[in-house]
Amino acid sequence: MRAVLTSLAAFVLLLPAVAQAQAYQCRAPSAPVSLPPVERDGPVRESRVTGYTLALSWSPEFCRFRDDQPRHARQCSGRAGRFAFIVHGLWPESGPGRWPQWCPTNRQPSADAVRASMCMTPDLSLLARQWEKHGACMTPDPDTYLRVTRILWNSLRWPDFDRLSRRDNLTAGTVRETFAEANPYWDAEDVGLVVSERGWLREMRLCYDAQFMPTACDARRFGPADDAAVRIWRGL
Repeated sequence: MRAVLTSLAAFVLLLPAVAQAQAYQCRAPSAPVSLPPVERDGPVRESRVTGYTLALSWSPEFCRFRDDQPRHARQCSGRAGRFAFIVHGLWPESGPGRWPQWCPTNRQPSADAVRASMCMTPDLSLLARQWEKHGACMTPDPDTYLRVTRILWNSLRWPDFDRLSRRDNLTAGTVRETFAEANPYWDAEDVGLVVSERGWLREMRLCYDAQFMPTACDARRFGPADDAAVRIWRGL
């Protein structure tokens, strides 16, 4: 994992600078933070990691009917800033349709690592769950898991999704191609999407190989076909 971190950090330095357009005026908490307890909701599965998924939630859609819920106040109320995409989680994969989960751990991320991640994932319960369900199957060190996630997050370059949302006859293929055009190491086939039954964009699923390089998504992660209609809720 140390070698992977070094390679990822070097990769990010090669990328052109870009404004952090996904967290509008995000304010990390100044007070000490700690993660809440997490209840396991499935079986323990320990298996060899062969790749990864970076799941990115489109916050305006997530907050569409949650802006007045205390549970989601940091992400959805606007008091901590306005968010576009946020990191739902970094998930290890073990091949098509298989993934490790809930690997045994009794460690928790440090307060500094959590604070550094809260403009990327603005929900303490979500951070806690992602570490315990997914991160513990990648590394025994929770701070390393969050650091790798932040490096991947900071490597991404974002097109203007507000402008994209206004296009007529928007399709899943156009969303994928627009993201790939902004990120020179990505191809459209490496970008999975999750949409609602009515076609509203919910998540983007970025597919990586075991060395954290972009790779083509399998059918489970790819989502709707390229010609499927997609709508993007702007929320503002």
